[in-house]
Amino acid sequence: MSTSPAESYDVAVLGAGPAGLAATVASRASGARTALVDAGTRVGGQFWRHRDGDDGTGHHQWPELRRLRAAVAGPDLLGGHAVWHAERTDRGVTLHTTTTVDGRSVSRRIRCRTLVVATGAYDRQLPFPGWTLPGVYTAGGAQALLKGHGVAVGRRVVVAGTGPFLLPVAAGLAEAGTEVVGVFEAGAPTGFARHPAAVLANVGKLAEGAGYARTLLRHRVQYRTRTAVIAAHGGGDGVHAVTVARLDAGWNVRPGTERVLECDAVAVGYGFTPQLEIPLQLGCATRLDADGSLVAVADDRQQASEPDVFLAGEVCGVGGAALSLVEGQLAGLHAARGHLDPGVLARLRRRRDRLRAFATAMHDAHPVPTGWTGWLTGDTTVCRCEEVPVSAIRAAVTELGATEARTVKLLARPGMGLCQGRVCGYATAGLVARECGRAVTAQDLLGTASRPIAQPVTLGSVAAGLDPTDDLPEDR
Repeated sequence: MSTSPAESYDVAVLGAGPAGLAATVASRASGARTALVDAGTRVGGQFWRHRDGDDGTGHHQWPELRRLRAAVAGPDLLGGHAVWHAERTDRGVTLHTTTTVDGRSVSRRIRCRTLVVATGAYDRQLPFPGWTLPGVYTAGGAQALLKGHGVAVGRRVVVAGTGPFLLPVAAGLAEAGTEVVGVFEAGAPTGFARHPAAVLANVGKLAEGAGYARTLLRHRVQYRTRTAVIAAHGGGDGVHAVTVARLDAGWNVRPGTERVLECDAVAVGYGFTPQLEIPLQLGCATRLDADGSLVAVADDRQQASEPDVFLAGEVCGVGGAALSLVEGQLAGLHAARGHLDPGVLARLRRRRDRLRAFATAMHDAHPVPTGWTGWLTGDTTVCRCEEVPVSAIRAAVTELGATEARTVKLLARPGMGLCQGRVCGYATAGLVARECGRAVTAQDLLGTASRPIAQPVTLGSVAAGLDPTDDLPEDR
């Protein structure tokens, strides 16, 4: 492990998805020297995940990716840089990263006057009996394998969970030749009817959804609402079948509606969890969003509660690629601190507000009621890393007196493993709150989201990044 000299920029953008790409282009257009930093070696994020030589078939807004990709290319595109810590300094923000140079792991510091955090989100999971079997994937994982590698997760796949994201996942698998047994939506999308203004102002979203529906219809894929996968069955060789059941509005299983479907893979997703490690390391304020996720607070300029830090995309609340692009532009323009055209800003803000209103309608139409905890048995695994079952979490509350998720983490070890609560944090908070007879709070989720190390790194990376011979202390 070696340490390379720190580089300084006017603006650093963290994350090369739609929000980060848009922020980088806007910042550079304003005259700021801007670095785009991402752990991946290929830009696009999850939305534009693709393979070398991909011609855009099956992708939305592919020309936009090509435009943005060309605009950010160059020496200040720092791909393959995993940011594991961020800290405020007298000169702005310093990012601690690890990267590989000539086969060697190198610790590298990136200094910037202002930082744009556009780190996106990952699949939010709810446990159920059998969810740890080989062949049970997150919905995003199934899509990533298909987009990034052209690999379908199985020959006969069940897609389940809640939210519009299930549609493109199922449609993509069907188009790739997979037999999609069915799409089982635990909620009821009719909830969009409560937000007619937001829906009518975003008719393009309706057209996109209709396109996926036509694909599923063409492949004769059944779509069932108020239905969920409540158990998976199989063995060491993988999943063989799932039990699906009808739910009431609170997601309690309707007795007598269970049925077993044969499959060799399952793709499950219950929305997304914003990646907040870096904003939390920098002390940024958070709140509970309409979908029950913890999100970072941004003002009208996309600035966080802390100076010199701007936010864009899913870290501010899950809302899709179109919203991320607009928020990225706003964040990049303000972070660059250059000339701001009032007309351009007003147009961007109107578009952002319209898209954010649709996101709120989407979350309202796809809530996650507490009834899912009733699907679980005492031996259902919640924390996969530490193999913590439901019974241990409940015992930490009922027998040891824990009242919130962080204390349960200390007593029963959920969230102590390699993923540090990224997979089990939401479920643990939900179970603890249910046992305590209350709703999940922002503080519950904060207890499982704050991490001093944002990504897994070796001790050598940490030691190299804090080498006492470098000039880092002068910046504090």
